[in-house]
Amino acid sequence: MIDIELLKYPIGKFLTPDTISEQNLKEATAYLRSFPEYLEETVKDLSDIQLNTPYRPGGWTVKQVVHHVADSHMNALTRFKLALTEDNPTIKPYDEAAWAKMSDYSLPAETSLSLIKGIHYKWAVILENMKPLDFEKKYFHPQSQASVSLSEVTLMYQWHSQHHLAHIQNLMIREKL
Repeated sequence: MIDIELLKYPIGKFLTPDTISEQNLKEATAYLRSFPEYLEETVKDLSDIQLNTPYRPGGWTVKQVVHHVADSHMNALTRFKLALTEDNPTIKPYDEAAWAKMSDYSLPAETSLSLIKGIHYKWAVILENMKPLDFEKKYFHPQSQASVSLSEVTLMYQWHSQHHLAHIQNLMIREKL
């Protein structure tokens, strides 16, 4: 029997720690800097059939996951910069499922892998140059009706990166891709 929850959340759901240390932020920053390499290494030898295989029943294909990560992290970088330059700005949510149906998701995965490299390079430079007080800056998310600190967002996107990488890696193991 397939455990859909495990397929959806192979590393578990994101949980905000009670305390976020400077070490947590350094580790997350280092991971975000390296993530494009991990992702590219994971998908580089996959065939078109493999790239078009869903990571779970009813889920996105590997290629859609790669395109989603590019879109999600592009939005995250923009939100990060807004929070660093404005006082608790309200961010714009987007419909991830609708974006995954757009024509650009049919492009080769390499298109988004290139974007992810650039986004993460810029993001890492910003993260590495932030002061502790910068991580306390926030943005307001209208869907959750809450302000979120950049320290929490940093850990959330480390998790998001690991989460989607695990989707692909687990599919490869299950399907022996």
